[in-house]
Amino acid sequence: MLLIAAGAAALAGCTPNASSEPASPQRQVRTPRAQAPAAQAPGTAAPPNAEPTPPARPEPEPEPEPAPPPNATFSRAAYAEHIRELRARLRARKLGHLNIRIEDPFVVAGDGTPAELERSARTVRWAADRLEESFFGKRPQKILDVFLFTTEQSYERGVRALTGDAPGTPYGFYSSAHGGLFMNISTGGGTLVHEIVHPYVEADFPGAPPWLNEGLGSLFEQSAERSGRIVGLTNWRLAGLQRAIARGAVPSFRALTGLDGAAFYDDDSGTHYAQSRYLLYYLQEKGLLQGFYRAFHAGRAKDPTGYATLVQHLGEHLGERDMADFQRRWERYVAALRFP
Repeated sequence: MLLIAAGAAALAGCTPNASSEPASPQRQVRTPRAQAPAAQAPGTAAPPNAEPTPPARPEPEPEPEPAPPPNATFSRAAYAEHIRELRARLRARKLGHLNIRIEDPFVVAGDGTPAELERSARTVRWAADRLEESFFGKRPQKILDVFLFTTEQSYERGVRALTGDAPGTPYGFYSSAHGGLFMNISTGGGTLVHEIVHPYVEADFPGAPPWLNEGLGSLFEQSAERSGRIVGLTNWRLAGLQRAIARGAVPSFRALTGLDGAAFYDDDSGTHYAQSRYLLYYLQEKGLLQGFYRAFHAGRAKDPTGYATLVQHLGEHLGERDMADFQRRWERYVAALRFP
């Protein structure tokens, strides 16, 4: 069983174009690789008795161009052109050392070794395949880059170089405006799977309400495979939600599903994320999540928040007719969950 795990972390906000509320990092974080010594400042003389300057290393052989798989989403020519432009962009920003591979419909670039990039790219491939099988009928409509940085420092530098801004989270984010996902992969794969959800929702369910978009993303921060399907597991968001339930600070499901982006993300406590996640987790554990997603997707024009679809789905499959009663039962269910 492949397990994508995440542990406890501080919260950050999301925006419609840059989802940066993190899945928290794993407890075991890869030790950053040693930094190269600083170069001598221009115009200064070498100190007395300095070691002679070693001869310049020969330029490495150019990395072979990765090839898309048969029947890829985009043509071989489209991928070749995208990668040429990406390499030029990376060289211009002093990131030409990044290795590149194709994980259709993404191009994955990382500053680790080719073997490290291959291991991380397996998470991209696994998540994309399982999400498509379970939920999404459409892939992203343009080639998106997934940038994987192996240390906090290289992540900070890489995001600044590629976007012009500092990252809003130490873990990772998706930016539609910049056409890519930006990850500090040393914190684990949970954030990566979370953010992969967002371009799929963007392509398959335009205008999806934030509770569904972020609920699905956060559901799969800690995930595994069950009978060939991706499933979310309990995770670090549970404790905060249980405290909010104990305080009576959890909104009704009608209120949660009706929140627009500004209201949903203006929540420093993380309750909106956690409530959305564990509502979808409940549907998943009752065998209803995929059917609910399909029903909501089909009826989104008449029911843009999904609340009416939720009420109908719970009534038809679980006999739930009173949403206030259902929420009380759901809160008791969540209170009894455990993580780890």
